[in-house]
Amino acid sequence: MRIISGIHKGRKFHPPRKNPARPTTDFAKEGLFNILHNVWNFEQVKYLDLFGGTGSISFEMGSRGCPDITLVELHGPNIQFIEQTAEQLDLPIQAIQMDVFAFMAATPHKYDIIFAGPPYPLPNLGEIPNLLFEHELLLPGGWFILEHNPQYNFEDHPKLHMMRTYGTTHFSIFMEPEEETTS
Repeated sequence: MRIISGIHKGRKFHPPRKNPARPTTDFAKEGLFNILHNVWNFEQVKYLDLFGGTGSISFEMGSRGCPDITLVELHGPNIQFIEQTAEQLDLPIQAIQMDVFAFMAATPHKYDIIFAGPPYPLPNLGEIPNLLFEHELLLPGGWFILEHNPQYNFEDHPKLHMMRTYGTTHFSIFMEPEEETTS
């Protein structure tokens, strides 16, 4: 795996062997970050990575200047790898070893961008967008990006903003509407 852009562009890293995570492919990651780059100023983003896996998406955010990164991952060896790599690269990643669903229910924080790359066979993967909005984790105008396979379709979700497909990797991007101002 490698970092595509930013101050650590081209940097390769090697997650632990026997890793249960399914890293986002470089092709899909590059496509996603092309979209994000055109909308967001990474230096002003508060970012949350759910099912952080190997940390690939968080490392990319940090390399592009994101100053506030929280990553949630349950697998201990992945947390250790992420913490060590973040320290080596001097990236502002707070790695939390915790069940994602417990974290979503407990955190008082809100974020500009939330990314979730859950295991595709996760039985309740389809419920994640609704849970995220129920727990009010996005700031107004914020984006929630769910990586999933073609088995899932969120076209009818009321907060779906856009969908992108890169091979068999699908990104459904949901948006928290901006707060309306009264005149």
